[in-house]
Amino acid sequence: MAMTMAEKILAKASGNKESEAGEIIMANIDVAMTHDLTGPLSVESFEKIGLKEVWDPEKIVIVFDHQVPADSIDAAKNHMIMRKFVKEQGIHNFYDVREGVCHQVLPEKGHVVPGEVVVGTDSHTCTHGALGAFATGIGSTDMAMVFATGKLWFKVPETIKFEITGKLQENVFAKDVVLDIIGKIGADGATYKACEFGGETTRNMTISDRMVLCNMAIEMGGKSGLVEPDQKTINYLKGRSTKPYEIMKTDSDALSLETMYVDVNELEPQIACPHNVDNVKPVSEVEGTHIDQVFLGSCTNGRLSDLRTAAKIMKGKEVSKNIRMLVIPASREVYSKAMDEGLLRTFVDSGALVCNPCCGPCLGGHIGLVGPGEVSLSTSNRNFKGRQGSPDAEVYLSSAAVAAASAITGKITDPR
Repeated sequence: MAMTMAEKILAKASGNKESEAGEIIMANIDVAMTHDLTGPLSVESFEKIGLKEVWDPEKIVIVFDHQVPADSIDAAKNHMIMRKFVKEQGIHNFYDVREGVCHQVLPEKGHVVPGEVVVGTDSHTCTHGALGAFATGIGSTDMAMVFATGKLWFKVPETIKFEITGKLQENVFAKDVVLDIIGKIGADGATYKACEFGGETTRNMTISDRMVLCNMAIEMGGKSGLVEPDQKTINYLKGRSTKPYEIMKTDSDALSLETMYVDVNELEPQIACPHNVDNVKPVSEVEGTHIDQVFLGSCTNGRLSDLRTAAKIMKGKEVSKNIRMLVIPASREVYSKAMDEGLLRTFVDSGALVCNPCCGPCLGGHIGLVGPGEVSLSTSNRNFKGRQGSPDAEVYLSSAAVAAASAITGKITDPR
């Protein structure tokens, strides 16, 4: 039987030779991730079940990233709850406030390999599909059941494959590609589907770029994002993970497979305008829009390649006196490498604020929030009302290149 990647991975996880879209299966979980914001509810729910021990402490990963360092008494209490749980359960894969954003830390530390089922109490867990895993976000109470049993039921999703072809222009990136796709199919265009990204353009992308595509699968309603593993995947895993893995690929004649063709040859930088991620326009239509803050970071665009792109544009220039800019590397590894390369010096010299690796203003619950009437230009993944602070503020989404160019001019600017 011809199957998609998602169907093959879920078939294996459920102990079956085959699975098909629409089928309900009970899957064995390979990696279960939670963080400081959603973890406490998972712990509380697990304790109500009445079990003393989790199913496998080696398969649980806990990362502090949303409110780090603790910015309130409640945040500090959440950290205490999770540290106590980690100690009681003997969970070794624990990354306290120093390490960075969960969706960057897990791949860096080798926790994700092809063919696995990865769940996390964060909707952008789909990022990890860039390594050929079936990765998806779940609720905190669902995670409690995973802690207890190591299993979770799924409805096997249909797959929509985005066959991306063409050569990207200078200063046009994966973020622009995925924003363009979301703008075309809408925020509900791939509801509960596995969003697979393929084609020559995807194959030419780095793992970091592929993470950008998969990260935003949820913004079009997707259940997961996926990229077929290749030699780049294997090279990325070398030195990071010793776990065995199985590479699975979609059969072209799989019944549940739908294909959408995307040509990026003429694509210009894209902007998601307030207050929906699918309200996407080319930068030429919004250029000159006033901004108050630029946020460079997040699990979408806080990687080393993003910092390099921004620093190249900003070197020797100053952030506009009319705005403030926050630069937040996605992890300690990214922060350290950016420091070694002099990228952080470039940002500091330009007048930007460089903050510790964390989610920052992305979730609207931590540093760098925007006030009533203010406008944020952000490299993150969501721009809903109140997402980064006041519900009376506006958030635009862009690539790192647009963010850097706009920080210099104080208004949305085409980096080309």
